[in-house]
Amino acid sequence: MTETLGATIPAAHYAIIGGSSTFSIEFPEDLAREDTRVLARDLVFETPFGESPAFKLVETAGKKWLTTKMHGWRPPHVSRADASRQLFWVLKKAGVLRIYVEGGVGSINRLLELRDLIIVDDYIDHSMRQDVGLGDPYLMVMRDPICPTGRDILARVARKYVAGTGRNVFTRGVYVNTDGRHFESRAEIQAFRQWGADVVGQSIAPEVYLAREIGACYTGLYMVVNFAEGVIRDWEHRELAEIFYDEPKTIGHILLDALIETPREAIGCSCRTLRKETLLQEKKEDKKDKR
Repeated sequence: MTETLGATIPAAHYAIIGGSSTFSIEFPEDLAREDTRVLARDLVFETPFGESPAFKLVETAGKKWLTTKMHGWRPPHVSRADASRQLFWVLKKAGVLRIYVEGGVGSINRLLELRDLIIVDDYIDHSMRQDVGLGDPYLMVMRDPICPTGRDILARVARKYVAGTGRNVFTRGVYVNTDGRHFESRAEIQAFRQWGADVVGQSIAPEVYLAREIGACYTGLYMVVNFAEGVIRDWEHRELAEIFYDEPKTIGHILLDALIETPREAIGCSCRTLRKETLLQEKKEDKKDKR
């Protein structure tokens, strides 16, 4: 089934936002899983922020979920801020409650090796997009930005896939978000290390804010694809390319197995209680008194 612009947004309680780790395959088709089928492709929706990226509607073990490639980023005329707004506006209208994302990161922490997996529990936003939102009247509390339930599930599943390979799965870490497209300078990486950052990338913000705004649990699985500038040794383009093409199916299987284990309800987390009523709008009673 193929749809075009103007399609009705389907109901789905789950979403997987694709990043660089699955970009080189058709996800999830190339995984050839009997428990997974694509229900619709090329779903493009009208949003208040422009046409959305193309989505797929997928079903895995009876659970329907939406997915799109590379965090919705598209040609230069679509800013990353607008791509994120379009993406999360669709997820909001679909009723998504649980979100998994994936991507590649550079290691700042010298203990991290190439191809290690890290499921961070905090972030530093060094981008220029901190005010990106959907316009909903909420105050987002960011003390626990990453869903601990999703983190536990992803870690348990990931460890099964990397057992015996010598690779590590870390369940704590700080992700510093930069704008790109360029990589960071050595001086920037040194500063980020002093801030307490473990990895650097370009996708957790503003997604982590938008997930909270729509009341969804948000968890990311990140693979170390390079050493950040000035860490261990200079990174090589060849190594990036090898990881880009060698690892996507492993990451894809981890995400789908985690989705199967993920409950729809917010069990063991407070993600949906950290979206508060804003204090910056007058209450209706106050408005009446002023008339």
